[in-house]
Amino acid sequence: QLQASGGGLVQAGGSLRLSCTASGRSFSRYAMGWFRQAPGKERDFVAAISGSFGLTSYADSVKGRFTISRDNAKNTVYLQMNVLKPEDTAVYYCAATRASLATTEEQYDYWGQGTLVTVSS
Repeated sequence: QLQASGGGLVQAGGSLRLSCTASGRSFSRYAMGWFRQAPGKERDFVAAISGSFGLTSYADSVKGRFTISRDNAKNTVYLQMNVLKPEDTAVYYCAATRASLATTEEQYDYWGQGTLVTVSS
């Protein structure tokens, strides 16, 4: 089970940090990802991090602004979002997969409930 938190309302240029905590054991064996779904749009890949080595991948739209990280001791993955833009407004979902550094929805096995991020202009 994945529990995402940290969403909220922020002005453009601001920052937020999302967290996603997983229940159960063997968290380090799973790659973790963040996806987002804006109103009226499909869910898109944002960032992913591998299980043990911390390899990362980002969507071009967030490179240089967002950072994904994880703390395996706390079963938690983070998404630090800086220089937020109105187009970053979306429901953000965390997900887990046994595949390494997956970037598509189909590769993920478990999903959190989503947390809403709203960026005002």
